[in-house]
Amino acid sequence: MKVTIDKNSGYCFGVEFAIQMAEDELAQGHSLYCLGDIVHNRMEVERLHQLGLRIIDREQLAELHDTKVLIRAHGEPPETYQLALENNLELIDASCPVVLKLQNRVKHAFDLSQRQNGQIVIYGQPGHAEVAGLTGQTGNRAIIVMNEADLDQIDFSRPVTLFSQTTKSTAGFYKMKALMEARIAAAGGQLDSFDANDSICRQVSNREPALAKFATEYDVVLFVSGRKSSNGKALFSVVNAVNPRSYFIENADEVDDEWLAGAHTVGICGATSTPLWLMQQVAERVEGVGELA
Repeated sequence: MKVTIDKNSGYCFGVEFAIQMAEDELAQGHSLYCLGDIVHNRMEVERLHQLGLRIIDREQLAELHDTKVLIRAHGEPPETYQLALENNLELIDASCPVVLKLQNRVKHAFDLSQRQNGQIVIYGQPGHAEVAGLTGQTGNRAIIVMNEADLDQIDFSRPVTLFSQTTKSTAGFYKMKALMEARIAAAGGQLDSFDANDSICRQVSNREPALAKFATEYDVVLFVSGRKSSNGKALFSVVNAVNPRSYFIENADEVDDEWLAGAHTVGICGATSTPLWLMQQVAERVEGVGELA
């Protein structure tokens, strides 16, 4: 059985940068807290916990004083930085540059929309850390949409500016854009008052065609990702659409030998939040099955 790890899978530069910053700080023997999971991958979070990284939530952040806190790649809303000043917290800011640029764009668009009686709409997952950071740029007045039913929140007779969470599906974004254009026409609005911004990270969107090609080249595909990863869900849907013998797993323990029956080639790939070491463990598990066959 031939087992191949997709060379294009694994951490995007934003996640890799955040984890490197955490490891560098922990290597100096400093205690370090992280606001939320540093990456949506349980196995990697557990590895960093062993090194001393402690995950906290927002309530716990409010109780911290005079220590260091890592801001992960997803970014944070303005109130997090204000709280850090009040509590004398030193922030190790690993916000992804792509996310920071998008936050600035959303803030600028919101300020402009206030003068035009407009609305800011974010295509993204409610409650997701990045989305919280983006809506924070609007004083939490942005409208978050994930599906067609969510569009009922929008007044399509008024100007609308649309952005996307950086890790969403490109196809999903353009489908949402088309649905919104249809709603504007039905409401008698003007399309020139609709500003749709494809703000999906190209490190993410460029992986979709590459992953689709990779998935067609193997009998079985194992997609490794944390189940909380928005990017993982989006990329797995791309893989599964072209190869019905594709399976979503978190780690090597979840591999079912029956999936591999009759397979001569197995491809292993993952999300932008999937560490290489985890895909390598899955490869070793599959190679073990091949040796027994």
